[in-house]
Amino acid sequence: MRRTTLAQPPAWSLPRLHEHFQGAADLELWTIPYYLTVLYSIKDPSTEAYRLVQAAVYQEMLHLQLVANIANAYGYSPTLAPPAYRGTAVPHLDFDLDTPNPTTEFTPYSAELGPLDAQRVNTMCLVEYPEWRTEREPDLADTQQAYGSIGEFYDALRVGMSELRAHVQGSRRQIDEFGPFYQGTPRLSITEFGDAGFRQAMTLVDIIVDQGEGQTQPIETVPTEFRNTADGFKDAWPHFQKFDHIRRLPRWPAVYAGEALPPSGSPGQQAQQRLVADFAGFLAVLNRMFAGEPVPAAFGVQMAKLGGDILACWQQQAIPRFS
Repeated sequence: MRRTTLAQPPAWSLPRLHEHFQGAADLELWTIPYYLTVLYSIKDPSTEAYRLVQAAVYQEMLHLQLVANIANAYGYSPTLAPPAYRGTAVPHLDFDLDTPNPTTEFTPYSAELGPLDAQRVNTMCLVEYPEWRTEREPDLADTQQAYGSIGEFYDALRVGMSELRAHVQGSRRQIDEFGPFYQGTPRLSITEFGDAGFRQAMTLVDIIVDQGEGQTQPIETVPTEFRNTADGFKDAWPHFQKFDHIRRLPRWPAVYAGEALPPSGSPGQQAQQRLVADFAGFLAVLNRMFAGEPVPAAFGVQMAKLGGDILACWQQQAIPRFS
């Protein structure tokens, strides 16, 4: 276990906080194509595994919006680029920093895109690994690269947000595309300044963390006010519980098979190319939204089309790719 001994918590600057906001956006974005690729590999959408992954994906999309709202309230607009899926690297997390090391239990694991299988499910569990099981207080890393768990990452972010609460500017580039799905939830945007805006921002962090990003226990009821009221599934379960439940199922549903590099000109490669192009367009729209431009009328259709593109890749025996 690596631990930094500090006489006092390190002082946060706005550039350091902004760096962490970008890291949070990178990490939240990384989970979305990864989870969607697993989701659409499942042939039967009525299965419990499908619905559990789908519910987590919906919440990851919400979390990305919330990170953008918090960052913008602190004067920073995150920019998104297609994530990399190579080896075992998950952005800004180093699971080996935790004691006990969770990778000894959740193995094998892989950050590369693929179907519902042991490698992918173990990785999803590691990403959502409950912070309490690390058996240590979170360190505040000098950069956003050195956190052992996503919960520790958000703990550090809370410190920076608290120290710099005077910089909160309510109503700056706020987005709310998911309010209709969370009728019992407090406002999903930040409208106040200073201390009042800081409290709103901390509520948004609470939503992210309580739904799964750093839950303090592996099995814990998500507060009622933070649950999906429209199309969720097992929304009282945090993400780790959802994925660990899948891991422990006696039998997994049938999935599609595919190859990462289908032959040039094949239907599989053509499906991959459509997905790459549509995902680039989707990120371009998100970047404009995070920079303060209005939400386009076809935004919901664009999100739905990505799902169709991913499914088409699997149906053409190609592992989806996003860049």
